[in-house]
Amino acid sequence: MKSKTEIKNQIMDAVDTVKRTNPMAGSITNAVTVNFVANAQLAIGGSAAMVYLPEESELLAKIGGAFYINIGTLLPLHGQSLPIAAKTLHTSGKPWVLDPVAVGIGSLRSSILLQLKSFMPSIIRGNASEIIALAGLWGLEGNGRSNVRGVDSTDPVGAARAAAVALSRWTSGAVAVSGETDLVTDGLIVAFSHGGSHFMGRITGAGCSLGGVSAVYLTAATPFIAALTATAVYNLAGRRAEQRAEGPGSFQIRFLDELYKATAADIADNPFEIEEA
Repeated sequence: MKSKTEIKNQIMDAVDTVKRTNPMAGSITNAVTVNFVANAQLAIGGSAAMVYLPEESELLAKIGGAFYINIGTLLPLHGQSLPIAAKTLHTSGKPWVLDPVAVGIGSLRSSILLQLKSFMPSIIRGNASEIIALAGLWGLEGNGRSNVRGVDSTDPVGAARAAAVALSRWTSGAVAVSGETDLVTDGLIVAFSHGGSHFMGRITGAGCSLGGVSAVYLTAATPFIAALTATAVYNLAGRRAEQRAEGPGSFQIRFLDELYKATAADIADNPFEIEEA
């Protein structure tokens, strides 16, 4: 198992590489949160490109360094664009992030997610209920019964550990479970990242933008390091932003500022623990 020192060094390398190279990570994301996802990607040093048409999705999947797919607000058109993008990414060997928002709600959502299973996302990011439900839908762990309520989770992060490990082993990638204490695993290591803010539950896009930021770091690091780096910078920026925020509105602005200001050493030093999966 990697030591914390090794992991911290790899986190710093990922942060420095992104700030130096300004990599592009395209997105098909939740219509409610497009602006915040793009701004967060820009704040950490990446470049954003948001699409939804099938032909644009295929092109961006080919030319970007990584890609983010979020199934939050679906239209019939997404039944074409999401599988096309994922297939293109898989066949071209490009890394990508899947956010299975509200998995289990509606036949179109389930159909798309079943198609995406074979295209092996590099990182899966969701709340505990979504991770449990996705593992069940894909037949990897348990029966898929969870307490999904729209985009909210009513399952604790710890309850999703087995599902997260099973998903990461299936994809040979990483899974990030968001909650009061975040869990990140590659099927071999489980990391617990601390920080954040209660305001994250009072704004739209905290989770979606985390997926977009994970995709940016995925251009510069392995899935596990990319997911843990994104989680760490969010926990750091959230904690710092809350200290100066007066409410959700000012928090959102200060959060973007803190994403921008965070140094590689700051992010690597955000508290986390590791253990074997």
